[in-house]
Amino acid sequence: MTTEVLHCEARQELGTRATRRLRRKGMVPANLYGHGQANVNLAVPVDDVEAAIRHGAHMVQLQGAVNDTAFIREVQWNTFGNEVLHLDLTRVSAKEKVEVDLSIELRGEAPGAKEGGEVSVMTHEVTIICPAEAIPEKIEVNVNDLHVGTVIHASDLELPEGAELVTPPDTPIVGCQARAEVAEEAEEAPAAADLSAEPEVIGRSKEEESEEE
Repeated sequence: MTTEVLHCEARQELGTRATRRLRRKGMVPANLYGHGQANVNLAVPVDDVEAAIRHGAHMVQLQGAVNDTAFIREVQWNTFGNEVLHLDLTRVSAKEKVEVDLSIELRGEAPGAKEGGEVSVMTHEVTIICPAEAIPEKIEVNVNDLHVGTVIHASDLELPEGAELVTPPDTPIVGCQARAEVAEEAEEAPAAADLSAEPEVIGRSKEEESEEE
């Protein structure tokens, strides 16, 4: 598990205009709550936040206005998904169990690929309940025994010690199909939407619509 450090400052001014000014200074607004303690409004350098996300961290060590261990409960992005608008952080202890979504990463070489098959990831993320101190960056799936016509399900995944699977166990994660079957499915897929159709009207972004407390 990777524990990143987030240097934090107390955030005094609230509301949409204040948070926009904060972001222009290279800071991300955040809220820390949990364990029966008062909620705290914080500001965190965007570089710290981006590093934590890039490294796949779920647990962070807060330093500065607050010195505590926290779990990244939610990350709010802008409309284009390239800028973090807000963080929700929860106080946790090392042994406390939390629910977390983890990405899937394939390991090994599927023999089915040499048998004329095509390997495809059917589910890119799974949910588990895990002690905070044991949260992995991702779930690795070994495909060394994946042959044509076989599927690895969520129940086959190797989880960290003390973790429980929340995703339904019969959920297909990775499969290997014969290339002829893949081609046939592609031919039967519905035609692409008419590009001449009127474009969908997209509303305001979350940043414009929401006003933080």
